[in-house]
Amino acid sequence: MGLWDFFRQKKVEEPVAVKDSTATKTEPLWQEVPAYIETDSKNYELVSVIASAIMAGDKSDSQFVVKRILERNPEAELVSIISASIAAGEQEDSQLTVKKIMKK
Repeated sequence: MGLWDFFRQKKVEEPVAVKDSTATKTEPLWQEVPAYIETDSKNYELVSVIASAIMAGDKSDSQFVVKRILERNPEAELVSIISASIAAGEQEDSQLTVKKIMKK
């Protein structure tokens, strides 16, 4: 067998058994904590009237439709404040932004 015959050989791949990884995992997966959550339906009327009044300004003939009203998630707010404070440490001028919060 010459040098070029070695490169011309067809390679035979052996089939590899694939294990189902979802069946063997027992620990829970990480879930993202939403930054905003749905608010109570009792707040819809007041919030939509205030938002529409601010958006309309001095144009009294305009109309607005409020589709969704969300409020800040208190759990996400607390975690972001604590983690940013710990990360900032003694540096008073630092500004940190929490992009994502995950929980098990």
